[in-house]
Parts: sequence; structure tokens; C-alpha cells
Amino acid sequence: MTTATIVKVQFNRHFKEVNQSKKRYRVLKGSAGSGKSVNIAQDFILKLGDPKYKGANLLCVRKVNETNRNSTYSELTGAINRIYGERADEFWEVRQSPLSLKSRVTGNEVIFRGVNDVRDREKLKSITFAHGKLTWIWIEEATELQESDVDILDDRLRGELANPNLYYQITFTFNPVSATHWIKRKYFDIVNPDILTHHSTYLQNRFIDEAYHRRMMLRKEQDPEGYEVYGLGNWGEIGGVILKNYQVMEFDTSFHMFDTMHHAQDFGFNHANAILTVGIKDGDFYICDEIYVHEMDTSQIIELADRKGLNKYLAMYCDSAEPDRIQMWNNAGYRAYPVVKEPGSVQAQIDYLKQRKIFIHPNCVNTIKEIQQWSWKKDKKTGLYLDEPVEVFDDAMAALRYATEPLRGAEMNWSNERPAGW
Repeated sequence: MTTATIVKVQFNRHFKEVNQSKKRYRVLKGSAGSGKSVNIAQDFILKLGDPKYKGANLLCVRKVNETNRNSTYSELTGAINRIYGERADEFWEVRQSPLSLKSRVTGNEVIFRGVNDVRDREKLKSITFAHGKLTWIWIEEATELQESDVDILDDRLRGELANPNLYYQITFTFNPVSATHWIKRKYFDIVNPDILTHHSTYLQNRFIDEAYHRRMMLRKEQDPEGYEVYGLGNWGEIGGVILKNYQVMEFDTSFHMFDTMHHAQDFGFNHANAILTVGIKDGDFYICDEIYVHEMDTSQIIELADRKGLNKYLAMYCDSAEPDRIQMWNNAGYRAYPVVKEPGSVQAQIDYLKQRKIFIHPNCVNTIKEIQQWSWKKDKKTGLYLDEPVEVFDDAMAALRYATEPLRGAEMNWSNERPAGW
């Protein structure tokens, strides 16, 4: 067994109480750049590699398992490299297929899972480890999960622990969304001795550079409401939310379940490029699937869509301001069309959506996040809401607006008949 002294690790003092807590629930809400995920990763790596906590094992959870690779797994391996430096391989076994980590000192392990469908949730019930038990769970981007997902995870943490130093604990890390989110009700709006809630912002992160501070100050000037959520980590206000007529639920996303079906796309690069697959049944909207990516060019997104099996037969309604991109999608075999923009079209699309029921599949985690906080702009002088949406974190919502076009009588004659054999 390898033994040695690790290098000195740097923490933000603001997280000291979090790292020392043994309460069953550590619920960390914070702004972008607050350092909460980096802190939690370092905290877990130090504990899992400490013989004091021999027999502890960690499960890292995202709504979709693959997103662990660039979040929890990346944070934990980054922590290993910072803590152990060039000797990291002596202390940790790191695997990429499937994603897993194992301390060579304690034998403690880290595994990664998703909860995006029934099969994933069933697999969670049969998790076992070579040594010890599942003691700790880290849920990153916790607002992606439904309350029932967390209840399944919570039920896994039970039974006697052989090591008296061990304890059961679920750690949540997330950027806040709407104040109507179930996490606020379940963990922040009550007093419970088993819950530690924590709030952090980029202003408390001593490792943030000056350029990032300037960027956030610019955002504060340009979008004060958005800055409250993404700069200060506060819950999104309820009053100005645009759409409330939606429900997150599982449903059959097969083509034959709907009267018609189509795609809608809002182009982006620095902000998200969002593609929604929308089914229509009795006039109601069913958001079946999403592609939601940053910093990918059009050719890369088309490759992703091809791998994902995006249906090329369905019409795709796109932002008319990007004709070159629309042509690229057509060249790739998709039926991409520009959405005709006209004065008042945004308001008309929103009014149309307000008159329908909107059902969102739980796998569409980014759409869910956006719709929870999509709100009207507020007049700085009067404090009254304007008939104009806040143009931040609204890419899936733009795609959803475009999805109304074939139904509210756009100028072009869209057709979506089912092919023979369907």
C-alpha cells in the first residue's frame, strides 16, 4: 500500500463549515464561478484517500450519465492532480471506461451514474463495492433532477457502518433557477438539523481573476435581473416568469404518439445552440428531446445530430438571421427552413404558447432550467414588467418559440405528412 505526505491544498475559507459538516444533506447553492464544485471535489478526494475514512465510497450523479465526464469526473481528477501532483498515479487508479476512481491507499472508490430513465434508476438499487458501502453521494447540477430521483438515491443510504468515522451524506451543488424549484421548498424553506444549506458567489472565491470580475460587472450593467441569479446566486424571482403552463413528466416520445412532430433550432456558439424535437397532440406541445451545446460550429453540431439519430424527415424551423447555417443543415439532408420574423412575432409566439399545455420530458434538462427562469424584462424606473423577454439563458426558449410557427399559420406552407410504413 502506498503511503506518503500529500502536497498542501488551497481552499476557500468560505467552505470550511461545508467541509466539516457530517449532516445528512449538504446543499450548496451558488453563482457561476463561486468555486463550490472545485471545493467539493477536493473535499471528497482528501477524505476518500484518508485511512480514517476507510470503507467510504462515493457515487456521483447527473441527470444524464455522460455529462459526468466533463463535470464531476473532470473536477475529481483535477483535484487528484492538484493534491498529489506528479505522484498522482501512486495514489489513485483512474479509469475512463467506465468512468471510475479508486484510492490505492484506502481502496475507496468513486463511480458515476445518471438517472435519466427508469433503467438508470433501477441500476442504482444494485450498486455494490468491493470494500465498504455506499456512504456519500454527490449530485452535481442538482436542479436537473426530479424530487423522485433524489428520493431513490436517499433510500440507498442506510444500514450500520463498520467504521465509526463514517456517515451517510448527500451533497448537492447547483446554480439556482426559479424560486418555485422543489429544492428550495425541500431544503431551504425549512429548519432541519440534518440539513446544511450554503450560499456562495464568485465574490467570495479568492482564486477568481480580475478579468472574470470585469466580465461579471458588465453583465450586472447589461442584465441586472440575470446578474442576481448568475452573478449573486439568488433564486430567480417568481413574478416575471413568462410560462407557467408546463409540466415535467415522462411520456412516450415515439413519432406515432403525436398528430405531428418537428424540430426547432436557435443557433449559437458562445451562448447555447439549442435544437428541440417537439411533438404536437391535440394542440398541446410535448418537448421530447434536446440538443444543447456550447462552442461547437455547425458542422460539429450536424455530426452530433447524425450520431444522435435526429430524424431528417421532420421539418426543422430555424432562426432566419443565419441563412448560411440553414443551408448547411439542408446540405446535410435535413429539412431546415427559416422562421419568418416580423414586428410583434416574439410576443405572438409567446401568446400562442401560453394558450397551450406544454409537457417536457425529464431528459430535456436544459429546457427545464430555462423555462423555470425565463422572465419578462423589468423597467428600471417603474419596477413594472415589460412585454419583452430577458435575452439571457433563453436559447431553448427561442427554439420553443420557433416551434410554434407551423401551427400558428406561418407564411410558408409547411408539410409534415408521415411517410409510408410509419
